[in-house]
Amino acid sequence: MPQSPAERRVVVTGPPRRTRPVSGYYRPRTEIDEQTTLGHTYVRSLMRSQLRAGLTVFAVLGLLIGPLPLLFAAMPDARGLEWLVLGFCLYAPLVLLARWYVRRAERNERDFVRLVEDR
Repeated sequence: MPQSPAERRVVVTGPPRRTRPVSGYYRPRTEIDEQTTLGHTYVRSLMRSQLRAGLTVFAVLGLLIGPLPLLFAAMPDARGLEWLVLGFCLYAPLVLLARWYVRRAERNERDFVRLVEDR
């Protein structure tokens, strides 16, 4: 028996109001958001890798610039040499060191995001 247009029901659907947690599905982002021990471990791992990169740059910088006062004290009459070393010879290594640090920090963050996003 065909239904008339007045008797037809229209069902309106929307997003589900309740979602069931999927068992066995693991989300590191949830662990971080909820500040669980595992989430804390993830963030601490990122911070350690960033700290390791920063300390590496600091150590190289210290080895590069640290001996310069001793060098300058050993040669008190060479004023032009000081400006040459500080102005020209040190610039390229500092730029390369800064570039390495930025690339390393971005790679650490990219690895962390890849870990959290499950990709």
